[in-house]
Amino acid sequence: MDKTILENGETVADGSICGYDSLHQLLSANLKPELYQEVSRLLRGSNCGKSLEQIVLPDSAKALSSKHDFDLQAVSFSANKEQMRKPRAVRVGLIQNSIALPTTAPFSDQKSGIFEKLKPIIDAAGVAGVNILCLQEAWTMPFAFCTREKRWCEFAEPVDGESTKFLQELAKKYNMVIVSPVLERDLDHGDVLWNTAVIIGNNGNIIGKHRKNHIPRVGDFNESTYYMEGDTGHPVFETVFGKIAVNICYGRHHPLNWLAFGLNGAEIVFNPSATVGELSEPMWPIEARNAAIANSYFVGSINRVGTEVFPNAFTSGDGKPEHKDFGHFYGSSHFSAPDASCTPSLSRYRDGLLVSEMDLNLCRQYKDKWGFRMTARYEVYADLLASYVKPDFKPQVVSDPMLHKNSS
Repeated sequence: MDKTILENGETVADGSICGYDSLHQLLSANLKPELYQEVSRLLRGSNCGKSLEQIVLPDSAKALSSKHDFDLQAVSFSANKEQMRKPRAVRVGLIQNSIALPTTAPFSDQKSGIFEKLKPIIDAAGVAGVNILCLQEAWTMPFAFCTREKRWCEFAEPVDGESTKFLQELAKKYNMVIVSPVLERDLDHGDVLWNTAVIIGNNGNIIGKHRKNHIPRVGDFNESTYYMEGDTGHPVFETVFGKIAVNICYGRHHPLNWLAFGLNGAEIVFNPSATVGELSEPMWPIEARNAAIANSYFVGSINRVGTEVFPNAFTSGDGKPEHKDFGHFYGSSHFSAPDASCTPSLSRYRDGLLVSEMDLNLCRQYKDKWGFRMTARYEVYADLLASYVKPDFKPQVVSDPMLHKNSS
């Protein structure tokens, strides 16, 4: 099979799924500069009328990337200069990673191996000046929710458990807010499990938590075997660096979920995920970018990396033969902005840290420009939704009278 070698050394097999960044590199090598510039504007947008600028990171961060073999990229979003407000610059980081050991290894070794793997990546974020850092969905474990085997519940922990304590020290050390998505065990309510993001403050304190609102029942995503829909609503966490929210994984397919975080005042919404190429990759560059535009906030999209093979084969009622893996988690973590611009993505295959400096003033500037809040018809939507949830709801369909006449 023919393969195209990309600038970053990765290869794309002929006929395989190729993300925006692979396409971007292919076009860069084959188009005239002026045409490439226009294609780039359409694919990635422009920020204040220009392309995103690279950030020069400290040599210590680059050294950690080289020593521990993870992708490291850094770009900045600008906002227009204002007369009445100072810039609100904040540096934000996303981490994507593969598991550290095979799924057959002892659970405690798997978990500690991931801690050891992430420590230098978090250190790199710290020395790079990251103020807010988000990890991937269920970062402390393999994404075993395809198997329906209950032994993986052993990875669950309370909100103030082992992983939180590990991150609290790093949050204090680097004056950094850390979003930690884990499998939560609620000790106060019968040991019930939740898919939860713990928000750790820059002083090492626990600010709060958010539980995943939407649980998938598609393909191998058998997550409702382990936990159900969350009960925390759409909280926005006010930190010293800005107002943040967490739309966990499958929630990105629900526009009203994105909207609710925006209505509550979010300036940055993180989307920690675990999703595979065959199922969702064509949607991946689109959904978060749409949400950033429609809600006038920044979005940080994180996806894990690699293929996780489990000891026992499983099926998912979709007619496919039994298998032992979910498929390839394609990474490709990226940021999207309210002005429709987006960063290059991290690798599809390697662990990585993406750093972005953003001026949060851009959120209000684009609210003013497009007036989405002003022109929205929330009262109309509210009436429809209030009617829709009732058992006697009837869709508002106006039929052509000739349809009924002809049928008689």
